[in-house]
Amino acid sequence: MTAAAVKQQVLELGGAFMLSREARQFGTDTGVPGFHGAYTRGRGGVLGEVDADVVTAAFGFFEPACVRAAWESVPLPADKAAAAYLNACQEFGRRKLAAFEQSDRLAELLGRVVAAASPVAVPLFAGWRAMPVAEDGRGAVLQLTHVLRELRGGLHLLAVTAQGLTPLQSVLIAGSPVSNGPNQARLLGWNEPFETITDDQRARWTAAEAVTDALIAPCFEVLDADESAELVTLMTAAHRVALVR
Repeated sequence: MTAAAVKQQVLELGGAFMLSREARQFGTDTGVPGFHGAYTRGRGGVLGEVDADVVTAAFGFFEPACVRAAWESVPLPADKAAAAYLNACQEFGRRKLAAFEQSDRLAELLGRVVAAASPVAVPLFAGWRAMPVAEDGRGAVLQLTHVLRELRGGLHLLAVTAQGLTPLQSVLIAGSPVSNGPNQARLLGWNEPFETITDDQRARWTAAEAVTDALIAPCFEVLDADESAELVTLMTAAHRVALVR
């Protein structure tokens, strides 16, 4: 399945800019340096000038009070924050994919997948998909991978909730590509002590992951077999160029 074959690349490459020098500069420019303020206002800015509970609903896996404090800490209007965060994403792509010569083709394939996806129940995906796509391939690849990551993340939130897991339980089980569960939970604002995760909870999370794969799979069906194989090859290459040292 194409969705499963590019899952790691989408998760890691699509989110890498959030900890980049470009994202840090965006935070400094807002007057609220640090991770949470810039991340929350920038990523959530596509939702509009809403109450923090709306952002919490879309983010899902973050501690609600942390989201509110971060969302309200940055005075930059939501639309301007989203535009600046998008710029950080695109600039990261231009820098990290400078040696990736097939960016235009990968951006074309990713664009078709993103356009084919349903926005139902995934507001962050819908908001980010509505943003103007970079005209250059390198910026567009990172942007569209981020948009696809938002799709997967929103669908995963639905899946883990359907399995009876709380957001915190899911974070403790899954962690992130660069952090174990407890450390990721701390990063997302949750306070200790953390519960001990059971084998049953882990099994339910694994089931949720399979459901997520199934929910996202239809948008990849816009590609034929050869194009799907090409997408996997190009995503793997882009991931390697951008992130493997």
